[in-house]
Amino acid sequence: MSKPMPESRNSRLTRPETLTALGIIVAAAGFLIPTTALRPISALLPAAMLVGLIVLSVALLVSDQRKARAGEPAKSMTQAPKRVIGAFLLIVTYALACDFIGFYVSTAVTIPLVAWIFGYRSPIGLLIATVIVVGTIWAIFDFGMSQDFPTGRFWGH
Repeated sequence: MSKPMPESRNSRLTRPETLTALGIIVAAAGFLIPTTALRPISALLPAAMLVGLIVLSVALLVSDQRKARAGEPAKSMTQAPKRVIGAFLLIVTYALACDFIGFYVSTAVTIPLVAWIFGYRSPIGLLIATVIVVGTIWAIFDFGMSQDFPTGRFWGH
């Protein structure tokens, strides 16, 4: 049996995983630019996370392009597009909430909300996870490194 013909260059770039990887690389690079204006200690975490996201996206891009070159058909990105759209909306809502009501309040609401949406229903477990995550972030960055997170426009800062 003969090997399938590789996809054309144009269709190789429109594969869902390739488009996703390229989109993440562009978005992460765009968010990386403002970190240059921050104090080095403040920029460390967001810059490291964005660089990590870029590296993982490049790995996804290379992997998908190797599959395309081998003639493997592109897989659908999701079987549940509403969930993907919902996840992106949650991210946008969280970012806006951080700006308007502050990082700690937004994070304390978002952690259990996301866990609940994805099926974790134990109220005690949600409370413990939220306290551990928010408490650890506070202990490391606010208490340990004296870094202030956004308190939100509604609170006057």
